[in-house]
Amino acid sequence: MSGHSKWSTIKHKKAKTDSLRAAEFQKYSRELIVAAKLGGPDPAGNFRLRTAIEKAKAAGLPNDNIKRAIEKGSGAGNNENYDEMTYEGYAAGGVAVVIEAMTDNKNRTAGDIRSYFTKFNGNLGETGCVGWMFDKKGCITFDKDSADFDALFEAAINLDADDITEEDDEYKVYTSVPNLQPIAEGLEKEGFKSVTAEFTRIPQNTIEVTDEKTAINIMRLLGKLEEHDDVQNVYANFDIDDDLMSKIEDLL
Repeated sequence: MSGHSKWSTIKHKKAKTDSLRAAEFQKYSRELIVAAKLGGPDPAGNFRLRTAIEKAKAAGLPNDNIKRAIEKGSGAGNNENYDEMTYEGYAAGGVAVVIEAMTDNKNRTAGDIRSYFTKFNGNLGETGCVGWMFDKKGCITFDKDSADFDALFEAAINLDADDITEEDDEYKVYTSVPNLQPIAEGLEKEGFKSVTAEFTRIPQNTIEVTDEKTAINIMRLLGKLEEHDDVQNVYANFDIDDDLMSKIEDLL
């Protein structure tokens, strides 16, 4: 499993604290606002909004918060205007990092992100400097308890999915970008209820991190980025040994 996936596991553990949970809720609300603004408030005709609602509910965002965010996005007394931005750079050890953000102040967000890279021995680069190292894919996630792997595999392949993998307590079906919506809807019609359906970035190659100080700097950078209110998603192309991960986990 990639180091970034291991970071995601740690992030979910940390998100149980009130402060990080509030930050996560803010991210889901922003996605709901933007999705409703771009595609309308009816989830039946807005795939992005429908998947945002499912993801927010799975994370425990209260229904009232979901409703208010959709109302804001559809123009009900909303003065918030978010721009979708992508930032790219190198973490310690030459690890490539791509950040997707939603911001109402580009200068503030860029300044904050740049300071994090500098603090943890990395460099924020120009747009396009590392993005080419990642393939953009659709990813549909299912709980293991709710789906049979063989049946899901057969259904996904018949719908032209690219791949299906098993990670921790989840199955993940990967698709091309154009096929995310039809495959997600096709699997739902087959009786498979997904937890999330979203776009992701998969690194073409990974960097093996073996140095403790480098690993700590990378993981702390990811942590600061994920905690930032404007940051929606963070992707990185590194692998880290389980023993080293266990050694540094309490330091993060």
